[in-house]
Parts: sequence; structure tokens; C-alpha cells
Amino acid sequence: MRPLRYSINVTLDGCCDHRAMPADEELHRHAVENLSRADALLFGRVTYEMMEAAFRSPARTGAGPDWTEPFARTIDAAKKYVVSSTLDRVDWNAELVRGDLASAVQELKRESGKGLFVGGVRLPLALAELGLIDEYEFVVHPRVAGRGPTLFAGLSKPLDLKLVDRLEFGSGAVAMRFEPRARL
Repeated sequence: MRPLRYSINVTLDGCCDHRAMPADEELHRHAVENLSRADALLFGRVTYEMMEAAFRSPARTGAGPDWTEPFARTIDAAKKYVVSSTLDRVDWNAELVRGDLASAVQELKRESGKGLFVGGVRLPLALAELGLIDEYEFVVHPRVAGRGPTLFAGLSKPLDLKLVDRLEFGSGAVAMRFEPRARL
């Protein structure tokens, strides 16, 4: 069974808007390492469209610093599953996921492989509610944004996690990896 892993950048006050945090070469390298632990990416429509606009080849050429290229190549080549009820079709090495979210994701997890990787805000909230995320990584940046969206806004019940790893970056950001605690 493939694990479903979630990673997101977040400020100290819980803002998870990617524009609120600076990205650097070290953080991009870490993101590439995360993506290499997965066979496929699982995105909601908003994240899919944002990533496609930023990282799809060949439009990407020269779009950012050279150190962003490994991330761009990795995400461009990755298999993608897109959860959307509004899109009629997707391309960019992607398939639409329709119907019951729990059943569809459980089916993807049952396939053999290294794992699935999910990003974004709304889809991971739904997956957390369903208890389908096997690993959470929060890359906490030493910044207070003073605005949101905030992480897991609207979660219906507390999510108890146990810390399994942490990594500090030169920027002061800290990546903390958690697994869900077993429910009694």
C-alpha cells in the first residue's frame, strides 16, 4: 500500500499562502527530495492550475533562478491525479479523479509503489477529515504573515500527530514531519 504524504509551507501564524514565504535553493532541493519519494502527485484544481502555470515545460524556460530548474523538471515529469468536479479534462501527465473522494484515494493508495504526494490547502483538509493522510510535513518559516488562508481552517475535530523527524534550514525554516497518532 502506498503512503499518502502531505507537505506544506506555513508561517508561524499559520498562513499557508505560498506568496507569504520566501523560497530559496535549499528549500527547493528539499521539495525535490520529497517528490522523489512518490510515484504520483495528488492535486485539487487550484493547486494543479497554479503548478501547471508555473512549472509546465516549455513555458517554464528562463522563468526563475537556475536553482528552481530541478524542481520544475521533477514536477513537470511527475504523474498527476487531479481531484475536480469543475474541470472537464486535464493533460500535463494528469488524470481526473471523480466520484467519492475516499474510495478514489483508497484505490490509488492500494496500488504498489513508493507513495503519493499531496499539496495544497482544501484537498488536504478533506483528506485529513477522512483519515487518509499517512504523513504530514509542515515547513514552518520564521515569519508572521498577519493574513491567511490558514492551515486546516474548519477541521471538524483535532488531529493528533507524533513528531517523527525534523530538519532545520539555513533560512531558519524548520521542516517537521509527523505521523497520525493511533486512535484509542
